[in-house]
Amino acid sequence: MKQTITARIFSIFNYTFLFILAMTCVLPFVHLIAISLSQNSAVSANIVRFWPVHFTSYAYEYVIARPAFWRAFLISIQRVLLGGFINMFLVIITAYPLSKEMKMFKHRTIYVWFFFITMLFSGGLIPMYMLLLQLNMLNTIWALTLPYAVPVFNLILMLNFFRQLPVELEEAALLDGANHFSILWKIYVPCSLPAIATIALLTIVFHWNSWFDGLIFMNRPEMYPLQSFLQTVIIGMNTRMTTSATADYQRLLLLSDRTVRAAQIIIAVIPVLIVYPFLQKYFVSGIVLGSVKG
Repeated sequence: MKQTITARIFSIFNYTFLFILAMTCVLPFVHLIAISLSQNSAVSANIVRFWPVHFTSYAYEYVIARPAFWRAFLISIQRVLLGGFINMFLVIITAYPLSKEMKMFKHRTIYVWFFFITMLFSGGLIPMYMLLLQLNMLNTIWALTLPYAVPVFNLILMLNFFRQLPVELEEAALLDGANHFSILWKIYVPCSLPAIATIALLTIVFHWNSWFDGLIFMNRPEMYPLQSFLQTVIIGMNTRMTTSATADYQRLLLLSDRTVRAAQIIIAVIPVLIVYPFLQKYFVSGIVLGSVKG
């Protein structure tokens, strides 16, 4: 069908708006890449835009070419895998009973409110630190995972998704002799892959980007996760600039806190960019499923 003039104008305006919106998201990231690959003199003069000026990769070499970086990287990988598994498992097995009707699970509303209140109020940092200290969990991977074992926001998302699934699926499974364990893992979980993928991405990003708890709960720098380690890079760089030999000092002059921070951001974003394409298809299937049901 031939588009009317009004439809063409709307399409042009729509595509233009979406293009501008996409550029506002992409260009700052490109600018960071250019800064991380530029020398300190060009960055300090504010002449770096979207292309490196006086190209150098020493910012990445400075951050990466140390054993401490790879040790922190492996700790973050361990945290993401262990913390992600704990989060997903507890969220799924908790959301399933809470998604039932009152006639099947009495006082479910009380339990839901119990979890919801924890989103508004918490015991605070000092009680959490004292608890982990009494449990001898400081300087262990458990201090970075167990305090966040049940993210309530993700729990509510999964709970609401479970409630949207047809009740007839569960009733048919019960008639066939299936128990709740089989219904959960063989029916509910396969039908909830879009929601699970969304929650998994939120969980991965949370554990990967967390840095403050690593500084608080890890008293030894060798136990820092990657983000906590990167927070200390600038201090280490400033110390080296005052104590380094002449040759090393000349290379450090090519850097600044802006170039190193930009390199940190790029390094921290890469793993999430690698994971996202594998989860994107579930987002697309979720949108298609919602449009069919609508």
